Amino acid sequence: MRLLAPLAFVADLALPPRCPGCGAVTAVDHRFCAACWGQLRFLAPPWCSGCNRPFAFDRGVNARCAECLAHPPAHAGIRAAVAYGDVARSVVLRLKYGGRTAFAETAARHIARLMPADADLIVPVPLHRWRLWSRGFNQAALIGQALGRLSGKRCNVDLLKRPRATPMLRGLGRRARAKAVKGAFAIGPENGAILKGKAIVLVDDVYTSGATTDACTAQLLRAGASKVTILCWARVLADDASD
Repeated sequence: MRLLAPLAFVADLALPPRCPGCGAVTAVDHRFCAACWGQLRFLAPPWCSGCNRPFAFDRGVNARCAECLAHPPAHAGIRAAVAYGDVARSVVLRLKYGGRTAFAETAARHIARLMPADADLIVPVPLHRWRLWSRGFNQAALIGQALGRLSGKRCNVDLLKRPRATPMLRGLGRRARAKAVKGAFAIGPENGAILKGKAIVLVDDVYTSGATTDACTAQLLRAGASKVTILCWARVLADDASD
C-alpha cells in the first residue's frame, strides 16, 4: 500500500473531490461546498404522519395534512432527504444526464438517516427498457444499491418491472397522470413469496406528483407487501408538482 500512496497523491491532484452541486473542489468526496450546502433544505420532523410533508410547526404525533385527510395514502410515508431546489436539481441532472453515477452514493448518504427501522427490502422504481438502453443505467437502482450498502438492507433491482413506456407527466392533472401510468408497472407471480409480509422501501431520485410511486406502491401491496415507504433524494413541495 505504501508503494501506491504516491499514485494516490497524484490522482488526488489531477482529479480532486468536487462538490456534487456546482463542481467546486472540496476536501473529500460527496461533500458539498459551503455555498451549495447553505442552499439545501434538509427535511425532517415536524411533518405529516401520512405523507411526511413538512409542517411549519409541530402539530402533534399523529397530525395529518389536508391532502392526507381528504385522500389517505396507500403508502406509509414519503421520506426525502432534501426539498427540490437549484442544488438538489443540479445533483439529479448531473447524475442522470452527466454520467456522474457516484452522485447516487452522495444521495444515498443523506437518505440513509430516513431508513425505516422495520425495513426488509429496498426496491428501486424501474425504468422502461428503452430508457435504460439510452441512458445506460437506472439512477434509482444506483441509489437503492448504495442505500443497501450503507444500511445493510437487501436491494432487489429486478423485482419491479416497467413493461410499458409512459409519456411525460409534466403538465397533466391528477387523473391524467394516474391514467398515464396505469398498467406501466408489474411484478411477476414468482416474486410473491419474496414480498409477502415484507416492509418495502421504494426508492426514487425525485418525488414530484406521486403518480409513479403510487402505481408502484399499488403493485407491491397487491403482491403481498405489508407496507411501502418511499425514500428519495429530493421532494418537490410546490402545489403544481408534476412527475
